Order: sequence, then C-alpha cells, then structure tokens
Amino acid sequence: MSLGDFSGLGLPANLAIFAVAASIVWIAGYKLAQYLDAIADKTGLGEAFVGMLLMGTITSLPEIAAVSTSGYIGNAALATNNLLGSVSINVVLIAVADAVLGRDAITSTIGRPTTLMQGVLVVGALALTLCAVLVGDVSLGPVGAWSVALVGYVVVAFWISAGYGGRAPWRLKERRDRHSTERKEDRENGEQDNETAERSLTTLMLLTALCAAAILVAGFCLAQSGDAVAKLTGLGSGIVGHVLVGFATSLPELSSIISAVRLRRYEMVFGDVFGTNILTLGLIFLADLFYAGEPVLNQAGRFEAVAATVGIILTGIFLVGLLERENKTFLRMGYDAVAALVTFVAGIVLLYFIQD
Repeated sequence: MSLGDFSGLGLPANLAIFAVAASIVWIAGYKLAQYLDAIADKTGLGEAFVGMLLMGTITSLPEIAAVSTSGYIGNAALATNNLLGSVSINVVLIAVADAVLGRDAITSTIGRPTTLMQGVLVVGALALTLCAVLVGDVSLGPVGAWSVALVGYVVVAFWISAGYGGRAPWRLKERRDRHSTERKEDRENGEQDNETAERSLTTLMLLTALCAAAILVAGFCLAQSGDAVAKLTGLGSGIVGHVLVGFATSLPELSSIISAVRLRRYEMVFGDVFGTNILTLGLIFLADLFYAGEPVLNQAGRFEAVAATVGIILTGIFLVGLLERENKTFLRMGYDAVAALVTFVAGIVLLYFIQD
C-alpha cells in the first residue's frame, strides 16, 4: 500500500479511520478558535485578520496534505476537485454559522470593510483559476505558469487584507450594535473562557501549534480515508473529490467556525472562510510540484470550470449580504445563507450530471 492509498485497508477500516480522524479534527478546530481569539486580544490584531491569516492557514493544513498526496500518486483530478470542492463547502459553512447564530443574519453583524475586501479577493482568486482552466496552462519547469500566478496572487491578497485591518468600521444600525455590547458583557460577566484568556501568549502559541499538528495529521488521514471510501464504494473521483474529500478537509473550518460563533467573533468566521479559500486556490502550485506530468490545470475541463463558477456565485451571494446588511431571516438563517445553500445543492446536482 502506497503512502496516499488507504484503499488496501478495506471499507470498514477506512470508515473507522474517517470517524476517529474526524473527531480529532473537530476537537482541535474547536479549541483552535478559542486560542486564536485570546491571541487576537493579547496582540491587538483584528478578528478578521487573525481569522484569515492564522485560522485560515492552520485549517488549510488538511488541504495541503491531501493535495500533495493526490499529486504524488498521480491523481490530478482529485487534487483539483478537492481544492475547488473545499472552496464551495467552506463558503456554505457560513450558512451553518448563520444557523448556529439563529436570531440574526450573520452578515448583518459585520461592521468592518476588511471582511468585504477578503470576499472580493476570493472572487479574484476563483476568477483567475477559472481563466486558467479555460485557457490552459504552460509549464515552467515542474510547475505551471498559472499556478505560479496564483501563488503570487495569494501573497498580494494577504498583504492587501493586512493593510485593511485598521480601517474604521461602518456605522451600523443600533439594533446591530448590540453584538459589540454582548461581547463586552461576556468579558465583564466572565462568560468567556477565563482559563484560556488567562494563559500567557507563549502558552497560547504552543497550544495553537499542537492544534495545528493534530489537524495536519488527522486531516491527512481524514482526506485519504475519504478518498479510499470513494474508491471502495465505486463512486467517481470527480464528484467524490468535490464533495466527500472536500467536506473532510473542511471539517476543521466547521468546528472552528462554530466555536467562533459561540464566542461571538463573527468577523473571525468570515476571515477563516475567505482566508482558507484564498490559500486553498494557491495550493494548485503544490499539486503541480508533486505531480509528475504536465500542469494539473491542463487536465481540468468543464467540471472544474463549473466548480469554480459555483464558488464565485456562492461568494458573491455573501458579498451582497455584507453590502446590504439586512437582518431578514428564514429558517433561522439570513436570506443570503438560504440562497447559498440552494445554489450549492443546485451546483452539486449539475456537477453530478456533467462529470466524466
């Protein structure tokens, strides 16, 4: 059995590995949000930037492991579909966060332009990826020119986001200002995790590193056992790479997002999702690096093009919500979250019928 192939272990063993790894990733991701929240308080960094840079990077570790392995074993389709699947699923997790919040549309709670800028940068990265799929890539040694461009875009995107961190917040309606008041009351009343908040910055960084290591190892096992389940059940790499493995590698985001919502760190939710997605698309470079052949984007077709388009539409829906900031809900979610869920399901159905 090769490094990236768990299929030799059989279906029951892979299901067990998937369940155990998912539990570890869930716990680590949940604690990660608490540690990063305390780090943000102690360092003075904004919630959105901490969510994008630190949480987004750490929760991307399973994608790094999965993409590297997929490229190494020669499965270019799974590598690209895993990345694009993770992007769409990550955006849908905002709808999950909205449902956990319950009483308000989560986009109505955001008061800083940093989050909006991050979303626009995600759309840019997806558009760049879509262009690469439609035009085709050119080899630059072991990698493709478009994947190099994506890496450059990621660096610029994080730099731009960092510069927006100090921008003044929008003036929100009074009913939405209560979220800031609630955060202050939580700290005054001791509802925040005092044990976490009282730890030193060094201790918090060490605990964050431990969470990152757990997410990396368990996330790798999660993604590979998910791939093995897909093979052993006879499902195709296209739709499975887009949904099953994409969901598996998005589990750290789900647990950290739910934790952030319960801490009322709503900007951290968006920062995590948007930061992860920007970094995820840059990992196409890593897939190229490990894949022994032509650039992986040259093997992408209409399936990947549609997947990227779905990601753009999903991100655009929440950008509209962030701009409008209307607090209208349906089924405990904002209208934008409901629209995103419907769009995601429609996209999956479309991808199922067009897969090779």
